[in-house]
Amino acid sequence: QVQLVESGGGLVQPGGSLRLSCAASGSIFSIDPMAWYRQAPGNQRDLVAHITAGGSTEYTDSVKGRFTISRDNAKNTVYLQMNSLRPEDTAVYYCYANIRYFSGGRTYQHWGQGTQVTVSS
Repeated sequence: QVQLVESGGGLVQPGGSLRLSCAASGSIFSIDPMAWYRQAPGNQRDLVAHITAGGSTEYTDSVKGRFTISRDNAKNTVYLQMNSLRPEDTAVYYCYANIRYFSGGRTYQHWGQGTQVTVSS
């Protein structure tokens, strides 16, 4: 059974930095893509950034130049480095992975449990 385990959230002052990690464990053939979403209270869950197995990345406009998504394919892990954090970045951050269990099989979408990021002075 595949699990996504997130870590790295917390409380940080405006202008500070945090690094989120998400590790996928279990029987995995490949993961493509991996991504980070976030959901603030009363809002829908929105895409923050995603990265393909080949390393291509995309970001939502509000985080461009401040956040960096990366991955370690050997460890089935995705990271989100968040710099110059703003109060409006406060949300629960969710890891997403589209996983293929074996060669030629279909893919399955998986979500992490979520990690709280709070930006406040």
